[in-house]
Amino acid sequence: MPRRALLAAPLALPARAQPAWPARPVRLIIPYAAGGGTDILGRALAEALRPFLPHPIVVENRAGGNGVIGTEAMVRAEPDGHTLTAVVSTHILNRHTMAALPYDPIRDVSPVAMLTRNTMMLAAGHALPFDDMAGLRGFAAANPRALSTGSTEALSQFIGQEMARRIGADIPDVQYRAGSQLMTDVVAGHLPLGWTSSASVVPHMATGRVKLIACSTATRTPFFPAVPTMQEQGFAGFDLAGWVALLGPSGMPAALVERIGETFGGAFRDPAFQARLAALGIEPDFRRAAALLEAMRREDSIWADAARAGHINRQ
Repeated sequence: MPRRALLAAPLALPARAQPAWPARPVRLIIPYAAGGGTDILGRALAEALRPFLPHPIVVENRAGGNGVIGTEAMVRAEPDGHTLTAVVSTHILNRHTMAALPYDPIRDVSPVAMLTRNTMMLAAGHALPFDDMAGLRGFAAANPRALSTGSTEALSQFIGQEMARRIGADIPDVQYRAGSQLMTDVVAGHLPLGWTSSASVVPHMATGRVKLIACSTATRTPFFPAVPTMQEQGFAGFDLAGWVALLGPSGMPAALVERIGETFGGAFRDPAFQARLAALGIEPDFRRAAALLEAMRREDSIWADAARAGHINRQ
């Protein structure tokens, strides 16, 4: 099917189900700094959809407050589909790590679609005498407090501490400002282990001084298909990842949510856009509104349990 037809086909809904969208340019708020992964994704989507919509999608960066400032602007907008936002998974986590939010991250939004996932990889220094989770468990048992694991934000910190809890070992967390810094220390042998994104790992694999032990999701990442998941290595139910999702203000009509989801889904079905994501190191994980809402509720429950157990703390 020609690319134009591939993207245009999802727009052909029955006339009575067609909301008047877009009637003007669509404002896509990216509540993070320009140049980051979410910004890059948002701009790639806006570009891919430009030829197939009567009005453009205009990306607007409104960074600050761990995504809160830009998200609040979206929450307060009219629920007509002309103001949307692309948020990362800390959108849910913020409720459990921040003292107060000016909105409810589930009740005050309309989930539209999951866009991508950010698989977290367990990287280890090449000199460590194990290559899988069974070996890591045995080494940790025989060498108490010989291991530490790096993290860059609340998600990777939680994954590392959940891993330690599951294997019954004391593996202290070491916080870094960026995945690149974490990986530099793994490669240099200053940090034994680190949970970080696949995008942060890729530039360092050619050194030969790092090995990958596991990935955090229920399925393997296409960027490292030979690396087994935690579940495959005996950690039942271990499925934690970052993600980017498309949200609108609460109260959006179901038909409008459906239309917007179909429109964005058309881009994800386009081979040219798929190739663009692969080149950017972005892993697509397109899911519609109901599946996104289910994922958001699941993670809210996970973070609530972690907060009650003292695994994450409010700032």
